[in-house]
Amino acid sequence: MNLEMLQAEIACGEDSTRQFKVDVNNGDSLASELVAFANASGGTIYIGVADDGSIPGLSAADVRRVNQLVGNTASQGVRSPLTLHTENVPLGNGRLVVVVRVPTGIDRPYFDRTGVIWLKSGADKRRVNSKEELRRLFQMSEQFHADELPTRAGLEALDRLRFRDFLREVYRIDWPETRDDQLRLLRNMNLATDDGRLNLAAVLMFAENPEWIVPSFVVKAIRFPGTTIHETTYLDTEDFSGPLQKVFDSSMGFVMRNMHKVQAGRGVNAPGTPEIPEVVFEELLVNALVHRDYLVSAPIRLFVFDDRIEIISPGHLPNNLTVEKIRTGNSNIRNPILVSYVAKGLLPYHGLGSGITRSLAAWPHITFVNDHEGCLFTVTVHRIPLESSVKTGQSTPPGARSSEMRSEKGSEKSSEKPPSGGIEGVKGSEKVAERVLAILSEQPALSVSDVAHMLGLSSRAIEKHVARLREAGRLRRVGPPRGGRWEVRRS
Repeated sequence: MNLEMLQAEIACGEDSTRQFKVDVNNGDSLASELVAFANASGGTIYIGVADDGSIPGLSAADVRRVNQLVGNTASQGVRSPLTLHTENVPLGNGRLVVVVRVPTGIDRPYFDRTGVIWLKSGADKRRVNSKEELRRLFQMSEQFHADELPTRAGLEALDRLRFRDFLREVYRIDWPETRDDQLRLLRNMNLATDDGRLNLAAVLMFAENPEWIVPSFVVKAIRFPGTTIHETTYLDTEDFSGPLQKVFDSSMGFVMRNMHKVQAGRGVNAPGTPEIPEVVFEELLVNALVHRDYLVSAPIRLFVFDDRIEIISPGHLPNNLTVEKIRTGNSNIRNPILVSYVAKGLLPYHGLGSGITRSLAAWPHITFVNDHEGCLFTVTVHRIPLESSVKTGQSTPPGARSSEMRSEKGSEKSSEKPPSGGIEGVKGSEKVAERVLAILSEQPALSVSDVAHMLGLSSRAIEKHVARLREAGRLRRVGPPRGGRWEVRRS
């Protein structure tokens, strides 16, 4: 680093990644700064720089003393020891600035020699003073997961019929008859503690009334009129509780009943197609239920407005995940027990990290906000006004028209052909088939209904194209109907 680069960094001021120190003489004070950075995402300490950004620097003798103090503190004043990178930057007047880079800790949580755990709080730091914060630190280091937490519920809280059906369907085994065998099975399935208490994952998935045990882990859904939150006015509202599968099904039902239906080339007697593909909310709701932070005692909120639908999950993205990373398919398992059981068919699941990308592929009008300060993650699915989309042909599912906007001269008969302006440039059965192949080649896990939504055609029409392509040997199904994939064979 040269002087110009140093000045540019200092000009940005102090924040959660930069700390200024005119000098350091106290090892314990320095240790608290190192611990706070290591427990966060790392950072840099500039020694020889004042709080106001002026740069008095250090003498050569001070630099030797500071570097020795930094080394001793990192190895003896912090638990576990840290490996730091230091650099002495000359100011051109015989004085220097010591730049100390603290990496993100790989053995979190770190604490000072007195046993205090420090966290960054903006440009400052603070002590960890609650069990919840301590648990989150262990969760970030993957030494502990919220869904492993024991609850006060015992074996009697299980929904026996639900759990029995799950065992038979997934494992082909029966529910044991004796209590000892039942507890042994639950422990082996990582659903109960040694003393016979159900953990959080077991309660959420298989308890008869999870809300009696963990009251805040529900979904609160509200349909507001207009585009803003109203304190007392709503069009539809409901709280969804019960086992995870029931909460998912109920939440999906709420979204679907509060969306417009579009004609999408069908006759007036045919059921309409949702304005936004159903697969979008299927993926996003599974993500919200499985990957939320269960160390935060708060519900998931599902808000439907005229112009958007919001899914607000407690907890920001874990570890080093960012919005940019999840948009490209990166993921981090926050609740591994829940993920493992969802992958067994408990909820619709198409592979770790694929939910966001599948949603964006089906409906690109989605934004994400990762709020660290508020400890929230918000997904906003934007709705496209049906009237404007019909007039302009922009940003609406191809081929979709509002049933209210049908031309009086249009045919009332069901048609498998896309309406005018539907699939741009696609004319004739062969071109539709090629479009189907192109989509399934890029996204082989899509269902027939997913492809129909993307092309603005009916599922029946796509089924016919798929059948013809399979007969011609250009398309093959690999695996079961649910959870399998398509294999495209180019001619």
